[in-house]
Amino acid sequence: MPHILKMFIRISVLFFVSLLSFQLSAMELPKESRVPGGVAIIPLDGLDQNKLPSAWYKSNQVMVVSSKGTPYEEQSHWIAIAGIPLSAKPDQKQHLRANATSFYFNIAGKEYKAQYLTIKNKRHVEPDPEDVKRWRREKAKMTAAFKLWSLPEQPVTQFELPANGPFSSPFGLKRFFNKQPRNPHSGLDIAAPVGAPITAPAAGVIADTGDYFFNGNTVIIDHGHGLTTMYCHMSKIEAKIGDRVNTGDLIGLIGKTGRVTGPHLHWSVSLNNTRVDPILFLNQ
Repeated sequence: MPHILKMFIRISVLFFVSLLSFQLSAMELPKESRVPGGVAIIPLDGLDQNKLPSAWYKSNQVMVVSSKGTPYEEQSHWIAIAGIPLSAKPDQKQHLRANATSFYFNIAGKEYKAQYLTIKNKRHVEPDPEDVKRWRREKAKMTAAFKLWSLPEQPVTQFELPANGPFSSPFGLKRFFNKQPRNPHSGLDIAAPVGAPITAPAAGVIADTGDYFFNGNTVIIDHGHGLTTMYCHMSKIEAKIGDRVNTGDLIGLIGKTGRVTGPHLHWSVSLNNTRVDPILFLNQ
């Protein structure tokens, strides 16, 4: 009897561990938020189970992963994970295309708060013609990095925080510099002292680095499948283009270069060339 009881306990423990592992794996996707600046997770019903489909949304290729081990496993073999632009209109049905099949989804509206900042360097509010030319060159480089499409074996769907500190400016804020309206805040700001470490939140390849007019010292990481991250205002860059990084690897130091009001990290997450709320990818 004791032997049978021990076997029962052992089997029960193994079942519990297996169930816990499944639950943990089911939590590995980003948090879905079907709003402008959010993420939509779309089961791709009816597609060939043996071939990874190609999906597109608003002219950009979209991450597609196996649904195995996720809450969507019973709905479809494949799921698309699409970033929704801040400019998306809630009253317009969203169209995603996978192979030759169309998938439609709705989004809700979201009202982001306003933020008013005073910028001492007037050129960072009203750049001169040479500054504009520089910004356009840099924007082209960033866009090229955001549009990269690589296929690492293991897709990245969650991140660790790249720096320690309070969140000083959330994603999506309607921004006013010296009372002049500008583009919404496309990242998450983390306040930290100059020289504090900035680390890779997940595995990837350094896609670009540089000293940009608005962003200061900047690093962009390609995580594959249309997912990239950007780190701005560094005091020092500790990585070079082409470097492979793993979670926790040092990529730079906190600074206050570019258009800033104080030392912090501006962290952007881009999914299918669309800036989305980094909070949705955090595993805390």
